[in-house]
Amino acid sequence: MRAAVGLFLPIAAAILGCWWWLGAPVAMPPSPLDAGEKLFCVSYTPFRGNQTPLDLTTRIDAGRIEDDLARLARLSGCVRTYSTDFGLDRVAEIARRHGMQVIQGAWIGWDPERNRREVETAVALAKRFPDTIRAVVVGNESLLRGEIAPSELANLIRSVKARISVPVTYADVWEFWLRYPEVHAAVDFVTIHILPYWEDFPVPASEAAAHVESIRQKLKAAFAEKEILIGEVGWPSAGRMRDGALPSPANQARVVQDVLAAAKREHYRVSVIEAFDQPWKEQQEGTVGGHWGLLDGKTREFKFAWSVAVSDHPYWRWQAAAGIALAGLVFGTAFAACRREPLVNEPVLGRWIGVAVTGLAGGVLIGWVLANVPIESLGIDGWARSFVLAALAIASPVAGAAALMRRTALPNFAQVIGPAAGRVPDPLKLTLGTLLILLCIFAIQSALGLVFDPRYRDFPFAPMTAALVPFLALSFAGPRRAGRRAPAETVAAALLAGSAGYILFDESFANWQSLWLCAVFLALALILWRLRDAQS
Repeated sequence: MRAAVGLFLPIAAAILGCWWWLGAPVAMPPSPLDAGEKLFCVSYTPFRGNQTPLDLTTRIDAGRIEDDLARLARLSGCVRTYSTDFGLDRVAEIARRHGMQVIQGAWIGWDPERNRREVETAVALAKRFPDTIRAVVVGNESLLRGEIAPSELANLIRSVKARISVPVTYADVWEFWLRYPEVHAAVDFVTIHILPYWEDFPVPASEAAAHVESIRQKLKAAFAEKEILIGEVGWPSAGRMRDGALPSPANQARVVQDVLAAAKREHYRVSVIEAFDQPWKEQQEGTVGGHWGLLDGKTREFKFAWSVAVSDHPYWRWQAAAGIALAGLVFGTAFAACRREPLVNEPVLGRWIGVAVTGLAGGVLIGWVLANVPIESLGIDGWARSFVLAALAIASPVAGAAALMRRTALPNFAQVIGPAAGRVPDPLKLTLGTLLILLCIFAIQSALGLVFDPRYRDFPFAPMTAALVPFLALSFAGPRRAGRRAPAETVAAALLAGSAGYILFDESFANWQSLWLCAVFLALALILWRLRDAQS
């Protein structure tokens, strides 16, 4: 009892201290806007929840657009739209009531009939609201998607220019403007997208503003005679790392404010992407796609305020409390196991240290795990996967603590799912084996996904680490069986180790999420490699 309490108290203090450090607000630079000043423009798409522009029957109620623009009017004097479908043809009328202007988009894609409708509606809106519509954007990243030929796009832009009095442009990532000079010749001004996170060589948040300025200078040198509008620039608040580019609330706030400050200093205009989080983008871009908004997609409230420090874990106190509770459960289970089967004349300090390490890892990470469940879960299968991983992160430390104190050896796969005659009767051993098999299944699935289709996949380092540590402690501190290596475990170990080597190379050593998860894969491979089958 004395050993349990003596170890639990510093572990609880360590969990609290870790979350205090993680939740500490990050200082922000001075506001890039003067008192009363608003953003030049912000990208606006009104889809909420399960609504998506991928379903052409979607219709947005005008009342929702009214509510959105009433909120945005406090932040920006303009919204940029991308289409006239889905009820977005009402934006200009509603924006005028709120004293806002609109950069009106006309979606150009592979369907000529839809293109015609989009153009006709945009032209009609520009004629009806010439004082509200600041410009018309004919096509958004249509060349990037390969849905229209550059010459055809240029002719379409010229036809729109001939019919309206407001300026006409096209918007695409900056490289495509350099590839197709015929499009540049057709527009009134150049609209470029610069997203440092999505660059082929991702740019860290600390360097994002400088990167934006360097690209703008490159385009300015190429197109000196026309104004360059940065039509999209921003940073995600959640999602997977790409090289050294980390999505987080603090990084989002910092990048947006740094870019706006540079724009004011160098006298150019910026439209920030985007107004509200868009959950539908997660279907195409993973978790990160749904978290580019300056306002939260559910609460419709601003994520940060200019110049105010931002915490990446604002609910850290609750996360610390959850961690301490799990650590208490781990220690309580270990103490109960020790009381049930006293270990006479056997040293137990080493096993209590194993329990302490298990409780510390689970206690620190469980708050992270629970916070990520609603963020990283997409669809029924995504939610099911997140819940199973969270359950593993809770159950494995508890079962592992009991096994450590009872000197229970890790079973191999065959003892759990093999022929009935060879299965273990011990419920604790059966539970350990089941948890280990589940962890291996999810680890191999994640590893192979990051090898063959990595771009939009998250790194589930938190739940897998919490689940792994007790097995690692058991592998080295618990008893081992003699005999030959188990074949299934050996194959799984080889898959994990080989995948980790490839992922490390592919993701770069700047990506700490990748490094962490690969360490988990390698540690799990080591555990599997050390498992033995029947006595030789």
